[in-house]
Amino acid sequence: MTLDEYQKAADSTARYPDSGKNYLYPTLGLVGEAGEIANKVKKIQRDMGNVVDEEYRKDILSELGDVLWYISQTAREFGSGIEEVAKMNVEKLASRRDRGQLGGTGDNR
Repeated sequence: MTLDEYQKAADSTARYPDSGKNYLYPTLGLVGEAGEIANKVKKIQRDMGNVVDEEYRKDILSELGDVLWYISQTAREFGSGIEEVAKMNVEKLASRRDRGQLGGTGDNR
């Protein structure tokens, strides 16, 4: 499955107010799902001695799937395919690598 195929399948499940004209909903959902992953990782440190069992691994992968769904919908709301987003990101990172700018701060380095 390509990322654009995934996005098309994900689009068929988008049921939120003004879907297609509402970037706020999927953006907030993305932040919420990322927070759920962060909380699970925190619990791995606090409660599990940094050992990840198979059940917890599957829980995190499931949450990552939710993040991917919200990324897909956010991209759609901004008129983009998820493959375009992925391509732009790889190009940006390659440029930073080639210029020795992977470290440091700032969006436009």
